Amino acid sequence: MTSYKLNQKNLDAISEQISVPKYDRSQIKTGIVHIGIGGFHRAHEAFYTDQLLHDTSITGWGICGVALLPSDTNIYNTLKAQDGLYTLMIKEFNGTLTKRVIGAITEILFAPANPIKVIEKIANPQVKIVTLTITEGGYNYNEATKAFDDKNPAILHDIAHPSQPRTVFGYLTQALKLRKEKGIKGITIQSCDNIQGNGHMAKKMLLSYVKMAEPSLVSWIEKNVAFPNSMVDRITPATAASDIEILKETTGVEDAWPVVCEPFKQWVIEDDFVDGRPLWDAVGAQFVDDVVPYEKMKLSLLNAGHTVLGVLGALRGYTTIDEAVHDAHISKFLKHYMDTEVTPTLADLEGVDLPAYKTALLQRFGNVNIKDQIDRICSESAAKIPIFVLPTITANLETKGSIDHAAFLIAAWAIYSLGKDEKGKALNIKDAMATTLHDKAIQAANGNPEAFLDMESVFGQLKTSKQFVTAFTLAYQQIVRQGVEKSIIDVNNPA
Repeated sequence: MTSYKLNQKNLDAISEQISVPKYDRSQIKTGIVHIGIGGFHRAHEAFYTDQLLHDTSITGWGICGVALLPSDTNIYNTLKAQDGLYTLMIKEFNGTLTKRVIGAITEILFAPANPIKVIEKIANPQVKIVTLTITEGGYNYNEATKAFDDKNPAILHDIAHPSQPRTVFGYLTQALKLRKEKGIKGITIQSCDNIQGNGHMAKKMLLSYVKMAEPSLVSWIEKNVAFPNSMVDRITPATAASDIEILKETTGVEDAWPVVCEPFKQWVIEDDFVDGRPLWDAVGAQFVDDVVPYEKMKLSLLNAGHTVLGVLGALRGYTTIDEAVHDAHISKFLKHYMDTEVTPTLADLEGVDLPAYKTALLQRFGNVNIKDQIDRICSESAAKIPIFVLPTITANLETKGSIDHAAFLIAAWAIYSLGKDEKGKALNIKDAMATTLHDKAIQAANGNPEAFLDMESVFGQLKTSKQFVTAFTLAYQQIVRQGVEKSIIDVNNPA
């Protein structure tokens, strides 16, 4: 089989082996700037947009992908060399692969190399939407103060050097300032991150920065910029070398960074846009008046469920999520957590069969073809757990509901933060707070379990809850005393 490097020039030849964009990419104008062009964006928003662009009457919604950080150099170089093209490999439940080349990203910019170019692109009158996947930690939100972290050195840098920003807030502020100065219409900023009220969070954090950096811009943003909330869902594991090789062997396509994902996808968006929007609903997205019930369901069931499987699975020595969910004791723990602690906190969900949704989650987690790495799921847990798990604990404390499984999970995370599984094998912990987590985990292991809860930026005031501290401490001592597996069995079967 002849091999071809994936790029625009080779697209016709590649089309003999794999589905490729049928629209003329040279005629697509950029209407969306997306910041954070990682795997999830390319499996989700860019996929929906690619589907939409196959209606050749739609030419104004191409995506300009922005690599924001110096650490994004590899993805920028890869996509630039491939003319923004990449292969999406959908790993079906039956083990087959559905492969297609996605063409919606028609421009690529590397922000650290040319910040002014990014600012000017966002300020371009053709651009009507800025979308974000900057991860939970990218919003510069302090859990303890419930406010913008105005002491962050990167934020202080952006205020001092407005034309050379490093954060998303610096870029957006200067671009919006330019739009205002040139009399250009406002814009929609749409978060696609796993944060409840992600639009509200984006607005609050951006305005907090603007009040420090460009206070005269605040009223213009409030009048001219929309921040719709959205709920996004598609499991997208990290691409493995084997995925790249399988793609080449089966299609002859040499793609340096394809994206793998599950077949399930969901996108629920509040219909609040300043200057038009793509007809994403024509290709499966859902526009609603209020996304809150849907996003709460997803964050507290899917994302928290991932965290449960990740932390407990890591301690048991598993490396992928499907291995963890096929452990009968961990699976039972997750079912109990979802049924007894999460479900009572969820409001009525119109059009959602909640028992069926939870059953489908377990099937999705157990997809043996996905092989989602546990260390990816556990990465940046200090930013994820306050969003995915702690709201469920807080809600149950207020209603005197059960918190036993959630407290056990936090105790297991404290032990996980020591950096070894129960067999003594080193864990690959990737977290901006890794040093602090490890220090607190050592204090906990030295006879003071409550020390782990001292991290206000993670736990806020949760340590003031006697009920939670007691449940956490008992769970921690139980795991230390009898090991992870026996402790999971016991919490699944209370006396």
